[in-house]
Amino acid sequence: MIVTTVCWGNICRSPMAERILASALSSLEGGEGITVNSVGVSSEETGNPMDPRAARVLKAQGYDAGGHAARQVSAADIERTDLFVAAEQFHLDRLRALGAREEQLALMTDFDLESQPGDALPDPWYGGAEDFDRTLDVLERAMPRLAARLVKES
Repeated sequence: MIVTTVCWGNICRSPMAERILASALSSLEGGEGITVNSVGVSSEETGNPMDPRAARVLKAQGYDAGGHAARQVSAADIERTDLFVAAEQFHLDRLRALGAREEQLALMTDFDLESQPGDALPDPWYGGAEDFDRTLDVLERAMPRLAARLVKES
């Protein structure tokens, strides 16, 4: 099974989600058969590393933040990904326009009990450290629940 996390540029939210989900899966029996990666719907950050603020907040909580290079979603991603987990509705719309099927699509906040249906994952890009912490908090609630569901369904 392949799971791809998605945001705008693939330098903040989607790589944060990727690393937290991968960590959650690594702690679950059966999680080793699930591959997690991340993409952006935009090409503007292609090749860039993870935003240093995102990397810093991940490292502070013990997650691996190294070795990331932003990339844009491709037709091959649409074909091979079993589940896209997007930061906001706009990203799902872009994936649909590229041919993704409804059963391939979910929002990151769908797995957070404190979020409302359809909520976007807070975008920390224009904010400070507290905004990255807030995004991390949502992901740390959501990604372990998603990991458990993925293991159960695989």
